[in-house]
Amino acid sequence: MSKERKPLSEILDMSGKRVMITGAGGGIGLAAAKRFAEAGADLQLVDIDRKKLTLARKAIQEISSVDVETFKADLSKKEEIDALWKDIEGMEPDVLINNAGVYVFKDFLDIDEEFLNFMMKVNFESTFWMCQHFIRRRLKKGGVIINLGSIEAIMPFAFGLVHYDAGKTSVLGLTRALARDFAKHGFRINAIIPGGIDTPGVKKLKKEAASKLKVDMIKLGIDFKSRLPMGRFGDPDEVATVMLFLASDMASYITGAMIPVDGGFLSA
Repeated sequence: MSKERKPLSEILDMSGKRVMITGAGGGIGLAAAKRFAEAGADLQLVDIDRKKLTLARKAIQEISSVDVETFKADLSKKEEIDALWKDIEGMEPDVLINNAGVYVFKDFLDIDEEFLNFMMKVNFESTFWMCQHFIRRRLKKGGVIINLGSIEAIMPFAFGLVHYDAGKTSVLGLTRALARDFAKHGFRINAIIPGGIDTPGVKKLKKEAASKLKVDMIKLGIDFKSRLPMGRFGDPDEVATVMLFLASDMASYITGAMIPVDGGFLSA
């Protein structure tokens, strides 16, 4: 049976929905929070930095009257993830966006167990546990999960990111497996694969490379940009709008998808 056709204004309306976004203190996470607020969704913002959360809430309240709750949590620690879900018992989100991650360059031969454990906990395990909590709470209702991968998981480009690539590759595998297993329970679970996005973290790396004359990093940036068919880095909002699409009824028949938002990098 064909799905009932709704007007576009209703399809994009997120009023009455609650959206949880991790890593919401800046960059893509904050851009997403603003877009979902514009669409009428109430927000649960999660970040390790309380000051950033306070500023994020203020920025959102300047553009929307939606409800905004903030939660400080270190997602590298499962006990803090568990505590977060205990705190929101009875007000679980309808949409979960696993955006939090860390991006650190380190030579493969210099990686020790402590470093690898931390990187995997933040970039993969946090997404795993957040998804598990969300699905358990909404098993009879369904919901939407959007996980953040990376172009590095598909096509490793930068040296010194083996640990990061491994974590993000795991996120993509997790996404597709969960989409297969839980579609029958009403879940839509997809991943976005961003690349070349001008987040504050990327801007900081560019500035550091220029100020300290890090030739390898400068060359990496030049080589990366020269490969971009669109010839420019993306804006965090260009990822946020794709998140809104995937969370809305516009994407009602999409699950298990990997959506690149990369200026054409993976096609070049």
